[in-house]
Amino acid sequence: MKIFLAGHKGLVGSAILRKLIEKKYKNLVLVDKKKLNLLDQKEVFKFIKKKKPDLVIIAAAKVGGIYYNKSKGADFIYENLQIQNNLIHGSFKNNVKKLIFLGSSCIYPKFSKQPIKEKYLLTGKLEETNSPYATAKIAGVKMCEAYNDQYKTNYICLMPTNTYGPNDNYHSLNSHFFASLIKKAHQCKIRKKKTLTIWGSGRPKREVIFVDDIADACLFFMKKNVKNFLINIGTGKDKSIKDYANFILKKLNLKVKIKFDKTKPDGVPRKVLDVSLARKYGWKSKISLDDGFDITYKDYLKNKNYLKK
Repeated sequence: MKIFLAGHKGLVGSAILRKLIEKKYKNLVLVDKKKLNLLDQKEVFKFIKKKKPDLVIIAAAKVGGIYYNKSKGADFIYENLQIQNNLIHGSFKNNVKKLIFLGSSCIYPKFSKQPIKEKYLLTGKLEETNSPYATAKIAGVKMCEAYNDQYKTNYICLMPTNTYGPNDNYHSLNSHFFASLIKKAHQCKIRKKKTLTIWGSGRPKREVIFVDDIADACLFFMKKNVKNFLINIGTGKDKSIKDYANFILKKLNLKVKIKFDKTKPDGVPRKVLDVSLARKYGWKSKISLDDGFDITYKDYLKNKNYLKK
């Protein structure tokens, strides 16, 4: 099977690449964004036509945390729509047999019933801080559904919950909450700080999944015939932001006071996925938060450039 993995250098894409190599897949199509601009429709169509992949995995996306989403909404909606439109339609035009589109749990309504089932999509208002990104991802989901309905394609949409792991982004303003907590806790450790400041109240509940579990799900579902095209990928467990902070402080053996900056937004009050559909097909997450954190923190310490941002 010839596999085109778009976005192979990002957090999720790099994990999928590691897993493909581990499982001895050799016919891989990888291209640096300097050589292929995924925003350029003509170039993307030409590339897919030339390479003729059997499977396209879309792990390429413009991503970021609350601050970046809120301040760069136009960039988020434009770039994500353009990337996925080019890759999905380019795959269809060139008779790609199967496609996996990776989205995000933020596609679901802000005040969705919990745990969130796939059928809750478009049943309520989105969280305001990341609405442009979520809207783009919803468009990708509906695009895959429409192509499946009209052209009988086999395009699957996997919706992971909050992701962490090696090769994450630890930028002070652009990172997601778990990476941000790791960086803040580490700074408390090396700078002997007595206070760790968290955005918001610390009460919102979140589910996190180690990135290698998402990679495992991609490989599982690329070989599986499924009736459902939209499938949640998560652990089915959640904790409050405050609990995650305490977990990390305990792992680093730190006695630090947590301070809450309530001038900053909380985001969605609770977000945990119903993963019963994935389990019905035979997939479930395997890596514990404890083990996932150890691997992630070791990678964080290895990459000194993380500490400078």
